[in-house]
Amino acid sequence: MNSIIQKIFFSLILFFSSLCTQAQDTIRILKEDEFLSIVRTNHPVAKQGGLLIDMARAQLQTIRGEFDPMLYYSNEQKTFDGKNYFNLTNAELAIPTWFGVEVYGGIENNFGDFVNTQTTAGRSSYAGVSVPLLKDLILDKRRAALKQGQLFMQQSQWERRNVINDLLLDAYVAYWDWAKNYQVLLVLENTIRINQFRYELVKISFQQGDRAAVDTTEALAQLQAFQQMREEAFLKFRKSSLELSTFLWLQNNQPAYISERVIPDTLWAKQNFNTYNVNKLSEWLTQTTSNHPKLQMIDFKLQALEVERRLKFQSLLPKADMKYNFLQRGYNVLGGSNYNFFENNYKFGFNVAIPIPNRSGFGQYRAAKIKIQSTSLERGLTQFELENKVRYYYNEVLNLQTQIRIYEDAYLNYVRLFDAEQLKFSLGETTLFFLNTRENKALEALQKLLELKVKFYQSFANLNWASGQLQ
Repeated sequence: MNSIIQKIFFSLILFFSSLCTQAQDTIRILKEDEFLSIVRTNHPVAKQGGLLIDMARAQLQTIRGEFDPMLYYSNEQKTFDGKNYFNLTNAELAIPTWFGVEVYGGIENNFGDFVNTQTTAGRSSYAGVSVPLLKDLILDKRRAALKQGQLFMQQSQWERRNVINDLLLDAYVAYWDWAKNYQVLLVLENTIRINQFRYELVKISFQQGDRAAVDTTEALAQLQAFQQMREEAFLKFRKSSLELSTFLWLQNNQPAYISERVIPDTLWAKQNFNTYNVNKLSEWLTQTTSNHPKLQMIDFKLQALEVERRLKFQSLLPKADMKYNFLQRGYNVLGGSNYNFFENNYKFGFNVAIPIPNRSGFGQYRAAKIKIQSTSLERGLTQFELENKVRYYYNEVLNLQTQIRIYEDAYLNYVRLFDAEQLKFSLGETTLFFLNTRENKALEALQKLLELKVKFYQSFANLNWASGQLQ
């Protein structure tokens, strides 16, 4: 994957003036898919989204550490007035298990003149087990934390998708603003060339006595108006280029700036939007409810809260723990042949604790249930809002398709009227004022058509964003 990314990136490296001066000699086309590939790979926000998964993985590793075996060693000794009161040594290995049971074993070496009578003197060994009988039997803090960590790991993957979903929407909008402004600039530059040629013809006609002097003024005013519009369009294009540059970053986390020799793809302006396939609304809604990152994140949050509720339920139960040790002389705890665990060489304990009236446990349990209810309401509201956005953008996409179809026909009609007026002008049957008026109408229609087409692309991106599919 890294090699593919490297090829894509270095194939586009000439787009950036900061990287290669040869880009000043050649026009380079930055296509939408190439642009988005760079955004996904190098943008800081996209990289931060990847760090969310790394952070969740690190937290999960930390939680799993709670189940690591623990090795204990203690030594306590006392001498006074030349007497060896005691020397107590204990080495123990404790192994927690997923089932809440803790298995352990150890060796002891206790000697001295005043060793406590409850302490086994000499070398001995033991193996034991600690079992919760009520509270913490089904679920305890360690197991709950591990389950929540696993859920958080999955949630972080959807959180990353949500971050990318939002980032790519902004990138789409910026790219199509840039593409529209460049297309408008091309249209105005072509219009200026036509008007310059017309102005020269009008001047020649005036010099030959075929046109009035006011016609040259009319032609020049039209040319100057378009030149002014061209300058405004160029400024918008450069501004949108800078806005687009905010999404372009190098692999070393350095920003990249688009050269003036880099242009967007222009084939989109000629695409037939009537054949653009848009799935049914029901399919978009199904995709939204089943796979939208925001909803998936809330679902994993609900699962984590359910784990917390089950853990808090344990607080309602009495705490009852049983502990058993099998004892043996010497350091071989399994030595010998007598394994009658409750007749000789054993240590057994049983502890019970019952809080009365257990207000803390009931309060924590109620709080956990309230959190689930609140999050469920949040999910319902979020789903409703997302579905409404999908419906809005879906209708907007279909409406824009209709508007584009209407305005394509309208633009062709304005062009026909302009062509007819231009023919009449060449025959001397109309004035330059009417010709300019026809030309202005055709230009306005073309600019409006370009705006509608770009708005369609942006609206379609919004539809994919609302359904959570921008990846």
